Amino acid sequence: MRTIFLIFLIFWGLNVSFAQEETEISQDTTPIVEDDSGKLPVDDTWTTGVLIDNQTTETPYGKTFEFIIHHRFGKISSIEDLFGIYAPSNIRLGLNYAITDKISVGFGTEKNYKLQDFEAKYKIISQTRDGKIPVTVTYYGNMAIDTRDKEFFGNKYEFTNRLSFFNQIMVSRKITDAISLQVAANYSHINAITDVYLDHTNRYIGKWKNDYVGAMISGRYRFLPTTAFVFEYCQSFSLDEAWVGQNEPLSNLGLGFELGTSTHAFQVFAAQYDAIVPQMNFSRNMNDMGNEGWRLGFNIKVRF
Repeated sequence: MRTIFLIFLIFWGLNVSFAQEETEISQDTTPIVEDDSGKLPVDDTWTTGVLIDNQTTETPYGKTFEFIIHHRFGKISSIEDLFGIYAPSNIRLGLNYAITDKISVGFGTEKNYKLQDFEAKYKIISQTRDGKIPVTVTYYGNMAIDTRDKEFFGNKYEFTNRLSFFNQIMVSRKITDAISLQVAANYSHINAITDVYLDHTNRYIGKWKNDYVGAMISGRYRFLPTTAFVFEYCQSFSLDEAWVGQNEPLSNLGLGFELGTSTHAFQVFAAQYDAIVPQMNFSRNMNDMGNEGWRLGFNIKVRF
Protein backbone atom coordinates (compact mmCIF):
# COMPACT_ATOMS: atom_id res chain seq x y z
CA MET A 1 0.00 0.00 0.00
CA ARG A 2 2.82 2.44 0.74
CA THR A 3 4.11 2.02 -2.83
CA ILE A 4 0.70 2.97 -4.26
CA PHE A 5 0.44 5.90 -1.86
CA LEU A 6 3.84 7.26 -2.94
CA ILE A 7 2.89 7.00 -6.62
CA PHE A 8 -0.32 8.95 -6.05
CA LEU A 9 1.48 11.56 -3.97
CA ILE A 10 4.06 12.31 -6.67
CA PHE A 11 1.58 12.00 -9.52
CA TRP A 12 -1.09 14.35 -8.23
CA GLY A 13 1.49 16.81 -6.96
CA LEU A 14 2.68 17.30 -10.53
CA ASN A 15 -0.78 17.10 -12.05
CA VAL A 16 -1.43 20.73 -11.14
CA SER A 17 1.35 22.08 -13.34
CA PHE A 18 0.57 19.78 -16.27
CA ALA A 19 -3.10 20.72 -16.16
CA GLN A 20 -2.17 24.24 -17.28
CA GLU A 21 -1.45 22.90 -20.73
CA GLU A 22 -4.88 21.78 -21.90
CA THR A 23 -3.96 20.55 -25.33
CA GLU A 24 -4.93 16.91 -25.61
CA ILE A 25 -2.21 14.33 -26.22
CA SER A 26 -1.18 14.02 -29.82
CA GLN A 27 1.96 12.99 -31.65
CA ASP A 28 1.02 15.36 -34.45
CA THR A 29 -0.25 18.81 -33.50
CA THR A 30 -1.18 19.58 -37.10
CA PRO A 31 -4.90 18.93 -37.70
CA ILE A 32 -5.50 15.91 -39.94
CA VAL A 33 -8.24 16.18 -42.52
CA GLU A 34 -10.24 12.98 -42.76
CA ASP A 35 -10.73 11.45 -46.19
CA ASP A 36 -13.26 8.90 -47.34
CA SER A 37 -10.76 6.10 -47.78
CA GLY A 38 -10.11 5.62 -44.08
CA LYS A 39 -6.51 4.72 -44.88
CA LEU A 40 -5.04 7.29 -42.54
CA PRO A 41 -3.13 5.85 -39.58
CA VAL A 42 -4.70 6.01 -36.15
CA ASP A 43 -3.21 8.65 -33.87
CA ASP A 44 -2.42 8.72 -30.17
CA THR A 45 -1.96 4.99 -29.66
CA TRP A 46 0.67 6.00 -27.12
CA THR A 47 1.53 9.37 -25.62
CA THR A 48 5.23 8.95 -26.30
CA GLY A 49 7.84 6.47 -27.49
CA VAL A 50 8.63 5.29 -23.94
CA LEU A 51 6.33 3.55 -21.47
CA ILE A 52 7.80 2.89 -17.98
CA ASP A 53 10.97 0.85 -18.76
CA ASN A 54 10.40 0.01 -22.42
CA GLN A 55 9.78 1.46 -25.85
CA THR A 56 6.40 1.77 -27.55
CA THR A 57 5.55 1.62 -31.25
CA GLU A 58 5.21 5.43 -31.28
CA THR A 59 7.78 7.52 -33.15
CA PRO A 60 8.12 11.32 -32.92
CA TYR A 61 6.58 13.59 -35.52
CA GLY A 62 9.00 14.19 -38.40
CA LYS A 63 11.69 16.89 -38.07
CA THR A 64 11.20 17.24 -34.31
CA PHE A 65 13.44 16.64 -31.31
CA GLU A 66 12.63 14.86 -28.06
CA PHE A 67 14.49 15.40 -24.81
CA ILE A 68 13.89 12.62 -22.27
CA ILE A 69 14.81 12.31 -18.58
CA HIS A 70 14.66 8.87 -16.95
CA HIS A 71 15.04 8.61 -13.17
CA ARG A 72 15.01 5.50 -10.98
CA PHE A 73 15.11 5.83 -7.18
CA GLY A 74 16.50 3.16 -4.83
CA LYS A 75 14.60 0.24 -3.34
CA ILE A 76 11.49 1.06 -1.33
CA SER A 77 12.53 -0.26 2.10
CA SER A 78 12.10 2.14 5.03
CA ILE A 79 11.35 5.69 6.11
CA GLU A 80 15.06 6.20 6.85
CA ASP A 81 15.78 6.89 3.19
CA LEU A 82 12.23 8.10 2.47
CA PHE A 83 11.31 4.75 0.89
CA GLY A 84 14.13 4.85 -1.61
CA ILE A 85 13.99 8.50 -2.65
CA TYR A 86 17.22 9.28 -0.76
CA ALA A 87 18.83 5.96 -1.74
CA PRO A 88 21.37 5.71 -4.61
CA SER A 89 19.52 6.37 -7.86
CA ASN A 90 20.04 5.87 -11.57
CA ILE A 91 19.39 8.47 -14.27
CA ARG A 92 19.55 8.72 -18.04
CA LEU A 93 19.40 11.78 -20.28
CA GLY A 94 18.45 11.22 -23.90
CA LEU A 95 17.95 13.24 -27.07
CA ASN A 96 16.06 11.86 -30.08
CA TYR A 97 15.57 13.30 -33.56
CA ALA A 98 12.84 12.21 -35.98
CA ILE A 99 14.23 12.08 -39.50
CA THR A 100 10.74 11.30 -40.81
CA ASP A 101 7.42 10.36 -39.22
CA LYS A 102 8.58 6.74 -39.24
CA ILE A 103 12.33 6.91 -38.54
CA SER A 104 14.11 8.37 -35.52
CA VAL A 105 17.62 8.20 -34.06
CA GLY A 106 18.88 9.10 -30.62
CA PHE A 107 21.70 9.23 -28.10
CA GLY A 108 21.65 8.84 -24.33
CA THR A 109 23.93 8.68 -21.32
CA GLU A 110 23.16 6.61 -18.22
CA LYS A 111 24.71 6.87 -14.76
CA ASN A 112 25.01 3.15 -13.92
CA TYR A 113 27.88 1.49 -15.81
CA LYS A 114 28.54 4.92 -17.42
CA LEU A 115 26.68 3.71 -20.50
CA GLN A 116 26.59 5.76 -23.69
CA ASP A 117 23.91 4.42 -26.02
CA PHE A 118 22.99 5.03 -29.64
CA GLU A 119 19.52 4.03 -30.79
CA ALA A 120 17.32 3.86 -33.86
CA LYS A 121 13.61 3.26 -34.37
CA TYR A 122 11.57 2.45 -37.47
CA LYS A 123 7.80 2.23 -37.70
CA ILE A 124 7.31 -0.53 -40.25
CA ILE A 125 3.52 -0.41 -40.62
CA SER A 126 0.78 1.66 -38.96
CA GLN A 127 -2.69 0.67 -37.83
CA THR A 128 -5.25 2.32 -40.10
CA ARG A 129 -8.57 3.86 -39.19
CA ASP A 130 -10.49 1.62 -41.55
CA GLY A 131 -9.10 -1.47 -39.80
CA LYS A 132 -7.49 -2.95 -42.91
CA ILE A 133 -4.16 -2.80 -41.11
CA PRO A 134 -5.14 -3.82 -37.57
CA VAL A 135 -1.83 -3.20 -35.77
CA THR A 136 1.25 -1.01 -35.68
CA VAL A 137 4.64 -2.72 -35.96
CA THR A 138 7.87 -0.96 -34.98
CA TYR A 139 11.52 -2.02 -34.74
CA TYR A 140 13.86 -0.62 -32.08
CA GLY A 141 17.59 -1.25 -31.72
CA ASN A 142 20.52 0.17 -29.83
CA MET A 143 24.24 -0.20 -29.18
CA ALA A 144 25.66 0.79 -25.78
CA ILE A 145 29.26 1.45 -24.73
CA ASP A 146 30.28 0.77 -21.11
CA THR A 147 32.84 3.53 -20.39
CA ARG A 148 34.00 2.37 -16.95
CA ASP A 149 37.71 1.69 -16.29
CA LYS A 150 39.05 -1.33 -18.17
CA GLU A 151 39.66 -3.19 -14.87
CA PHE A 152 35.96 -3.96 -14.84
CA PHE A 153 36.33 -6.21 -17.90
CA GLY A 154 38.83 -8.81 -16.68
CA ASN A 155 42.44 -9.50 -17.63
CA LYS A 156 41.92 -9.94 -21.37
CA TYR A 157 40.67 -6.44 -22.06
CA GLU A 158 39.57 -5.42 -25.53
CA PHE A 159 37.47 -2.43 -26.55
CA THR A 160 34.75 -4.73 -27.85
CA ASN A 161 34.23 -5.93 -24.25
CA ARG A 162 32.51 -2.61 -23.64
CA LEU A 163 29.78 -3.15 -26.22
CA SER A 164 26.24 -4.45 -25.78
CA PHE A 165 23.28 -4.60 -28.14
CA PHE A 166 19.50 -4.75 -28.03
CA ASN A 167 16.93 -5.49 -30.74
CA GLN A 168 13.16 -5.47 -30.34
CA ILE A 169 10.04 -5.89 -32.47
CA MET A 170 6.86 -4.33 -31.04
CA VAL A 171 3.26 -4.86 -32.12
CA SER A 172 0.53 -2.60 -30.73
CA ARG A 173 -3.15 -1.94 -31.26
CA LYS A 174 -5.31 0.98 -30.26
CA ILE A 175 -8.46 -0.89 -29.24
CA THR A 176 -10.56 2.12 -28.25
CA ASP A 177 -9.89 5.80 -27.63
CA ALA A 178 -9.08 4.85 -24.04
CA ILE A 179 -7.30 1.49 -24.34
CA SER A 180 -4.03 0.56 -26.09
CA LEU A 181 -2.12 -2.72 -25.80
CA GLN A 182 1.31 -3.84 -26.98
CA VAL A 183 3.36 -7.03 -27.09
CA ALA A 184 7.05 -7.25 -27.95
CA ALA A 185 9.88 -9.72 -28.39
CA ASN A 186 13.53 -8.81 -27.93
CA TYR A 187 17.10 -10.08 -28.09
CA SER A 188 19.91 -8.83 -25.83
CA HIS A 189 23.64 -9.41 -26.29
CA ILE A 190 26.44 -8.30 -23.97
CA ASN A 191 29.96 -8.95 -25.25
CA ALA A 192 31.93 -9.24 -22.00
CA ILE A 193 31.42 -12.32 -19.83
CA THR A 194 33.97 -13.21 -17.12
CA ASP A 195 34.10 -15.81 -14.35
CA VAL A 196 32.47 -13.30 -12.06
CA TYR A 197 30.57 -10.15 -12.93
CA LEU A 198 31.37 -6.78 -11.34
CA ASP A 199 28.28 -4.57 -11.32
CA HIS A 200 28.01 -0.78 -11.06
CA THR A 201 28.20 -0.92 -7.25
CA ASN A 202 31.50 -2.88 -7.37
CA ARG A 203 29.67 -6.01 -6.18
CA TYR A 204 30.79 -9.40 -7.45
CA ILE A 205 27.94 -11.64 -8.51
CA GLY A 206 27.66 -14.93 -10.41
CA LYS A 207 28.45 -14.98 -14.10
CA TRP A 208 25.82 -14.56 -16.78
CA LYS A 209 25.26 -15.65 -20.33
CA ASN A 210 26.03 -13.38 -23.27
CA ASP A 211 22.59 -13.70 -24.85
CA TYR A 212 19.02 -13.54 -23.65
CA VAL A 213 15.65 -13.24 -25.32
CA GLY A 214 12.67 -11.58 -23.71
CA ALA A 215 8.98 -10.84 -24.03
CA MET A 216 6.95 -7.87 -22.87
CA ILE A 217 3.28 -6.89 -22.65
CA SER A 218 2.17 -3.37 -21.81
CA GLY A 219 -0.95 -1.26 -21.88
CA ARG A 220 -2.54 2.10 -21.27
CA TYR A 221 -6.02 2.97 -20.03
CA ARG A 222 -6.80 6.69 -20.41
CA PHE A 223 -9.52 7.65 -17.94
CA LEU A 224 -9.19 11.45 -18.39
CA PRO A 225 -8.26 13.44 -21.53
CA THR A 226 -4.64 13.84 -20.41
CA THR A 227 -4.33 11.17 -17.71
CA ALA A 228 -3.88 7.40 -17.98
CA PHE A 229 -3.05 4.28 -16.00
CA VAL A 230 -0.11 2.36 -17.51
CA PHE A 231 1.40 -1.07 -16.90
CA GLU A 232 3.98 -3.48 -18.28
CA TYR A 233 5.28 -6.97 -17.58
CA CYS A 234 8.66 -8.22 -18.83
CA GLN A 235 10.14 -11.72 -18.80
CA SER A 236 13.60 -12.88 -19.90
CA PHE A 237 14.69 -16.33 -21.10
CA SER A 238 18.18 -17.79 -21.47
CA LEU A 239 18.97 -19.31 -24.85
CA ASP A 240 21.09 -22.05 -23.26
CA GLU A 241 20.90 -24.22 -20.18
CA ALA A 242 22.03 -22.36 -17.06
CA TRP A 243 25.47 -23.03 -15.59
CA VAL A 244 25.80 -24.24 -12.00
CA GLY A 245 25.41 -21.25 -9.69
CA GLN A 246 24.50 -18.90 -12.52
CA ASN A 247 22.13 -16.02 -11.88
CA GLU A 248 19.04 -15.76 -14.05
CA PRO A 249 17.50 -12.32 -14.76
CA LEU A 250 14.24 -11.77 -12.91
CA SER A 251 10.96 -10.53 -14.36
CA ASN A 252 9.63 -7.01 -14.03
CA LEU A 253 6.17 -5.62 -13.27
CA GLY A 254 5.61 -1.89 -13.69
CA LEU A 255 2.50 0.01 -12.56
CA GLY A 256 2.01 3.74 -12.84
CA PHE A 257 0.26 6.81 -14.17
CA GLU A 258 0.88 9.09 -17.11
CA LEU A 259 0.15 12.74 -17.77
CA GLY A 260 0.45 13.95 -21.35
CA THR A 261 -0.07 16.96 -23.57
CA SER A 262 0.88 17.75 -27.14
CA THR A 263 4.46 18.66 -26.17
CA HIS A 264 5.08 17.08 -22.74
CA ALA A 265 4.64 13.70 -21.08
CA PHE A 266 5.25 12.66 -17.48
CA GLN A 267 5.11 9.10 -16.15
CA VAL A 268 5.49 8.07 -12.50
CA PHE A 269 5.52 4.40 -11.57
CA ALA A 270 6.83 1.59 -9.37
CA ALA A 271 8.76 -1.33 -10.89
CA GLN A 272 11.68 -3.70 -10.26
CA TYR A 273 14.08 -2.61 -13.00
CA ASP A 274 16.80 -0.19 -11.92
CA ALA A 275 18.69 -0.03 -15.21
CA ILE A 276 17.40 2.11 -18.07
CA VAL A 277 19.26 0.87 -21.15
CA PRO A 278 17.08 -2.18 -21.92
CA GLN A 279 19.70 -4.90 -22.43
CA MET A 280 20.89 -4.39 -18.85
CA ASN A 281 17.35 -4.86 -17.57
CA PHE A 282 16.50 -7.93 -19.62
CA SER A 283 19.90 -9.57 -19.01
CA ARG A 284 20.96 -8.49 -15.51
CA ASN A 285 17.95 -7.69 -13.30
CA MET A 286 18.27 -9.13 -9.76
CA ASN A 287 15.36 -7.29 -8.13
CA ASP A 288 12.35 -9.46 -7.37
CA MET A 289 8.75 -8.50 -6.63
CA GLY A 290 9.19 -8.91 -2.88
CA ASN A 291 8.96 -6.22 -0.24
CA GLU A 292 12.31 -4.60 -1.15
CA GLY A 293 12.35 -5.26 -4.90
CA TRP A 294 10.12 -2.31 -5.80
CA ARG A 295 11.44 1.15 -6.60
CA LEU A 296 9.85 4.39 -7.73
CA GLY A 297 10.74 5.98 -11.04
CA PHE A 298 9.65 8.66 -13.44
CA ASN A 299 10.12 9.64 -17.10
CA ILE A 300 9.79 13.16 -18.49
CA LYS A 301 9.59 13.84 -22.22
CA VAL A 302 9.64 17.27 -23.92
CA ARG A 303 9.15 17.61 -27.68
CA PHE A 304 10.29 20.65 -29.64
